[in-house]
Amino acid sequence: MLTRKQEIERSIITRFRKDIWRPFTKAIRDYQLIQEGDKIAVCISGGKDSMLLAKCMEELKKHGKVNFDLCFIVMNPGYRSDIYQQIEENARVLGIDIQVFQSNIFDVVDKQESSPCYLCARMRRGFLYARAQELGCNKIALGHHFDDVIETILLSIFYGGEYKSMPPKLWSTNFNGMELIRPLYLVRESFIIQWAKYNNLKFINCACKFTDSSKVDSKRLEMKKLINELEKRNPNIGANIFKSSENVNIETILGIKKDGQKFSFLDNYDK
Repeated sequence: MLTRKQEIERSIITRFRKDIWRPFTKAIRDYQLIQEGDKIAVCISGGKDSMLLAKCMEELKKHGKVNFDLCFIVMNPGYRSDIYQQIEENARVLGIDIQVFQSNIFDVVDKQESSPCYLCARMRRGFLYARAQELGCNKIALGHHFDDVIETILLSIFYGGEYKSMPPKLWSTNFNGMELIRPLYLVRESFIIQWAKYNNLKFINCACKFTDSSKVDSKRLEMKKLINELEKRNPNIGANIFKSSENVNIETILGIKKDGQKFSFLDNYDK
């Protein structure tokens, strides 16, 4: 008879094989996210996405053809005790050997009147890179999924006035030799939610006081709702938004940015 941990692991590669495991391994393969000898720090926030990522990475290490090492790091930015206990309990149920380190990010962000979420995200990333480097890792893995990607594209257009996506991997500009990877890049959020419900797992959402007091910037939620409404009329909307970042037609746009420089279509128009 399987233990609960084993049942949860089995569900990833059986019941959710088509909707989670295959897109996960496809992203690893297509975007060349993992190489022989990598040591990867899987960054766990305590939410459904990062916890699923941890289990998928464990399964890949057990059954994959590439040899790599894993460690699972949890940064406590100042969680309430009940939130922190829930993270620990989920890690125990899932059998994830987490390493916890402390930071004071919530205290710092609490003093900011503007863009607290942006500052929090930047600070979290910096702390995670530094901790991973201390542990001898050359990569950090984050739990961003397909829906995060397409929401980011729309956010950049609607509120940033630019076309910008969220790449499946990128080099750190501040930590030499460190790379960020997003193995859940092709997994839809709806299937992550289904996986959690199927296994009767409850995870934390964003646990900061800004979320609790409804001060959080809701622009990403606005994009999520917009995509959901559009997909009711056309189920291909999300996939088409994603494909647009693979099919940018340079000959039809007014300008591009590269290495911090702007280039106009007029630069080579008469050549």
